[in-house]
Amino acid sequence: MDDNRQGLWLAYGLWFTFWLILLTLITGVLVILITTFERRGVVGRKIGRLWARLLLKIAHIPVAVEGLEHLVPGQTYVFAANHRSQFDIFVLQATLPGEFGWVAKKSLFQIPVFGQAMNTLGNIAIDRSNLQAAIKSLNQAAALVQAGRSLIIFPEGTRATSRELLPFKKGVFIMALKAGRPIVPISISGTLAIQPRGSLHLRPGPVKVVISPPIHPQDFLGRPKEELMAAVYQAIADNFDPDYPYGSARLRD
Repeated sequence: MDDNRQGLWLAYGLWFTFWLILLTLITGVLVILITTFERRGVVGRKIGRLWARLLLKIAHIPVAVEGLEHLVPGQTYVFAANHRSQFDIFVLQATLPGEFGWVAKKSLFQIPVFGQAMNTLGNIAIDRSNLQAAIKSLNQAAALVQAGRSLIIFPEGTRATSRELLPFKKGVFIMALKAGRPIVPISISGTLAIQPRGSLHLRPGPVKVVISPPIHPQDFLGRPKEELMAAVYQAIADNFDPDYPYGSARLRD
């Protein structure tokens, strides 16, 4: 990698981090204030969508989405996506239609302002270090989906740096089975090239999102949950390109 280009990506990453912090503070405070009066959180979630779109625009990240025709307006889903970068959050928040929440790790809810805004919008925190607390959170998530709120999950459980998908966590699929709503596999390609986990470097580039047809948990009733997991895993893997958009040459000259 050219030293000048590496320095440019670092500078760009620091510039983006400045805007990420600033916009998160501004929109987070707005969400907290507005949801004090507007309990349903409709306006707050619109602010969240604006936050994500602004961040993608600042970072010069174009997003192409395929498969929106598989989603029925007004239907409640459990969206399951692969996870390679913090940009996966911005991409999904900006592009998925309808109202939805997140099942996210507890540490995100401990970030000042951002975490409070996440909590006021009814997102679900998962404490993976506490089994009983995690089960309680997943039960809350299932109840939320049954009540009509779509949720986004990252079944790998963390941001991976590998070309292959990580093994899926079983807990979120137990939740999905209990909720009884369709699971929508989502394949996100390109975000690893933009900013991998633990890096301040930011390399602008395109992202491709492929929405696969919903998989219905009722088709797997009475069968091992591993079969449902395998079906979702395969659907995501089929449309996930770890080398997007630069091919097998992962780094540009």
